[in-house]
Amino acid sequence: MVSAARPAPPHPLPGAVGLSHLSAYDWAAADGVCGGSPHLHLVCAEAYVVTGGRGAVQTLSPDGYRDIPLRPGSVAWFTPGTVHRMVQGGGLRVTVLMQNSGLPEAGDAVFTFPPDVLADPERYAAAATLPPGTGPGTEAAARRRRDLAVEGYLALRAALTAGDDGPCREFQRAAARLVRDRVPAWRELWRAGALAAAERTGAQLDALAQGDPAYLGEASAYAAVPTRLGGFGMCGRRDEYALPGTTPPHHDGRRGA
Repeated sequence: MVSAARPAPPHPLPGAVGLSHLSAYDWAAADGVCGGSPHLHLVCAEAYVVTGGRGAVQTLSPDGYRDIPLRPGSVAWFTPGTVHRMVQGGGLRVTVLMQNSGLPEAGDAVFTFPPDVLADPERYAAAATLPPGTGPGTEAAARRRRDLAVEGYLALRAALTAGDDGPCREFQRAAARLVRDRVPAWRELWRAGALAAAERTGAQLDALAQGDPAYLGEASAYAAVPTRLGGFGMCGRRDEYALPGTTPPHHDGRRGA
């Protein structure tokens, strides 16, 4: 008998990764470049798998500035602390794989706003948070947020390309200060997501070593479709999946790639 895959998985995606799809913003910024809002993640690595169009990802880290071309079939990834800016070159479409499932949606991302905004948590939250929905008001707020992030980003990039990594390192420290109070909640999400997935593999290896494959009796298949289309993310319009332990929908403007 052939039946459809189960629609509601009780387990996260492989490795407890987060999953979304992005179409990079086509709004021109102050430097004439079309693209997203530069930001970094504090504890999550991120990967782009390019499925259509062309563009680039610009990155800043203490080891320098990079401009990585993106085209169909390209994969680019960056570690925690790397500032990244997705650049639209024409129809760019990217599948995003995010480490640690829901941590980015719990605030593991900080925009490159100017230092005076970063120094004031209330100002930062007001600038980072978008109104709900996908209407014109939300779009305008997302564009203002992007422009403010680009303002701070361009200053960081200018210093870094001049050989001064001090502002980049200070931005990393400011980002860490902003999120410090969230770490206990992040730890619980990590334990329930990525750590639990790794521990399940350990238990399965133990069972196989003991000659007991009973856990294979729980095998099954699952399927899902996006549950929100065209939301305003950090880098572009975002399609999301409401899967257990993976990338949940936005609840405020601080969340999401």
